[in-house]
Amino acid sequence: MVNVMVSALITVVATITLIIALVIVYRKKQESLNQKICFLTSKYEKEILKTRLEVQEDISNKISREIHDNISLGLTLSKLQINNFIEITQNNNHLLSSSVDLITKSLIDLNDISKSHDSSQLFSHGLISVLEAEVEVIRRSRIFDVIFEVRGNIVFLDSEIELIILRIFQETCNNIIKHAKANSITIDLVYEDDFLNMKITDNGKGFNVEEIKNKKELRKMAGIKNIYQRAEIIGAETKIFSSPNIGTTIHIKVPLKNTIYAK
Repeated sequence: MVNVMVSALITVVATITLIIALVIVYRKKQESLNQKICFLTSKYEKEILKTRLEVQEDISNKISREIHDNISLGLTLSKLQINNFIEITQNNNHLLSSSVDLITKSLIDLNDISKSHDSSQLFSHGLISVLEAEVEVIRRSRIFDVIFEVRGNIVFLDSEIELIILRIFQETCNNIIKHAKANSITIDLVYEDDFLNMKITDNGKGFNVEEIKNKKELRKMAGIKNIYQRAEIIGAETKIFSSPNIGTTIHIKVPLKNTIYAK
């Protein structure tokens, strides 16, 4: 009788142990499966975002070529015709001269727009040169006092990574120009051993950072959302510091070592 009870007890203990082992194995497999699902979901979202950005770049390049090949050419021919008319008539053509000045300014503005949309400019001249050109365009408006500083040993990153950094810069500056009501912009580009830190600060009206962390609020602020998404693709960290009536700083921290563009 005792042997039977011992055998039954051993069987029960063995069964319980087996069940516990199976539960542990199941949980580990479930955790592993959840991790794989999260990884694949993240990878899929990055693929979708990367594709969308590539389409945007393709459209931007086409717009740039269209501006350069057609619109700029038409304006240039109009300018030449008006200048010829002024020379032939020798009359008081101050209105026509004013029109020429407006066309000249439009050509300069269109050229700036064309260059800012043409990614080949970045590949030809490098990130710093293109950023300097962008800053000069903002300065020419005479609305903003712009300070642009580069410190540290410059590292040349993959062209696609530098293109995303440029687009983040442009998105940030566009937000400042359109919404911040600022008159001062400071851009700091600091190359450290492991990171590139880009800080863009304005003295505008600012906003409540906690509010935009809410997904619904973030969806309303497409510019900020684009900055977060672009930075995520290149593994960069985004921090936003802002206070109402004081201003805003956007800090992008890009890893320099083992930086992998999402593929």
